[in-house]
Amino acid sequence: MGLYSRFVFPCLCDFLMKQEFLTPYRRDTLAAARGEILEIGFGTGLNLPHYPPHVRHLTTIDANAGMQRKATARIARSQIKVETQVLDCERLPFPSERFDCVISTWTLCSIVQVEQALSEVYRVLKPGGQFLFLEHGLSPEPSIQKWQKRLNWLEKCLADGCHLDRNIAALVQQQPFSAIELAEFSLDLFPRTHCYMYRGAATK
Repeated sequence: MGLYSRFVFPCLCDFLMKQEFLTPYRRDTLAAARGEILEIGFGTGLNLPHYPPHVRHLTTIDANAGMQRKATARIARSQIKVETQVLDCERLPFPSERFDCVISTWTLCSIVQVEQALSEVYRVLKPGGQFLFLEHGLSPEPSIQKWQKRLNWLEKCLADGCHLDRNIAALVQQQPFSAIELAEFSLDLFPRTHCYMYRGAATK
């Protein structure tokens, strides 16, 4: 991991993703969080203030050690006890059927082996457990899709591996979830190549 990924990008990501207009989307996604919770792609801990009041414990992972340094202050201010590890999502060090809930917000875009990571999410969920996600990805508009594909190389360089054109709905649907609730919408305060959102709950 280079200096940009460890020191520059965590600061840039924190600045961009802590904007107030994102707060309602975080809260809506986290509202159903319950039981034993795993958050993948914890980042700088921006979700922490938006978990429901009954959440008192959280297990988190993130592949970027620089993100964990930025998250330390938020963890110290939170009433939630956080156990965090620096590791990739593709091989989770947890037993099968360990968690009631797995959370992912703006994370699936950057995981190298995203299908493998989602398979791991499914594995560690208990029967009846939920995968709650809020992600950006492939626009339904062909003209925007063309620009997403054209700009992917630049986005991956600037945003630590982020892809603009992942079809999040299709990726989640590849896993054998028993039910998937999905909302797709545009968050127009972002550029059009970045604004198409997928929010959902997939039940094992």
